Amino acid sequence: MDPVDIALAEDVGSGDLTSLFFIQETRVSKGRIFAKEACVIAGVEIVRRIYRKLDPRLELLILRPDGSAVNPGETVIELTGFTRTILTGERVALNFIQRLSGVATLTAQFVEAVHGTGVTILDTRKTTPGLRALEKAAVRAGGGQNHRMGLYDGVMVKDNHLLAQPELQEAIRSIRRIHPKILIEVEADSIDQVRDFVNLDGIDVILLDNMSPDRLRACVSLRKSGVKFEASGGVSRATVRQIAETGVDFISVGQLTHSARAIDFSLELLHA
Repeated sequence: MDPVDIALAEDVGSGDLTSLFFIQETRVSKGRIFAKEACVIAGVEIVRRIYRKLDPRLELLILRPDGSAVNPGETVIELTGFTRTILTGERVALNFIQRLSGVATLTAQFVEAVHGTGVTILDTRKTTPGLRALEKAAVRAGGGQNHRMGLYDGVMVKDNHLLAQPELQEAIRSIRRIHPKILIEVEADSIDQVRDFVNLDGIDVILLDNMSPDRLRACVSLRKSGVKFEASGGVSRATVRQIAETGVDFISVGQLTHSARAIDFSLELLHA
């Protein structure tokens, strides 16, 4: 189900009683949504979808598209239409843009922290249930890139898979026959595992899990042609630069989507 439909159903329900009884049906207003702190914008098209569902006649002008850096007080969206519609959609619209701009802003901070190293900041599957596509779009707005969207579009052989003792090389050959272009990644938590994995045919990425910078460098030194390295676990804004300088290609950061702080936005009527 569309997350916009879910959000409207839980907030508006059978109707906005306050607006229905306190705002004249024919009243028309102009309003604006603006940032109350510096941030990177994400979610403006979701706001458009919200108001289109409420009243397709409402005029909505996006002044700052996703990926824009804005300052406190800067207008992001202007709205013109029935006052009831603007106010009914206010909280749902703000909830989405606050959450998604938080993801974009945090992502931009991580991207800036590794600037010049050549490292790509990736997200993970640690997303809000039902909002993965939106949160991953917000990561892109912040300058990061998406890891796999789900279990269906990429292979990640993690420690729990390895505990089942699969025949790795044969499994890789089997999936390559059916999905020749799919990305295949294997998680390693020791240098010995990396030594084994770099000799496997068909692996694209080795995930180095919860390793110190010194261990990361040692693992990267084992690189063979065609294999890239991703660091994950224990990554923060304070440590990400040091991790990036070890020579890894990617750094995946779960907190981009599971711990991003909502950015403060507001909607105000300019005249009614």
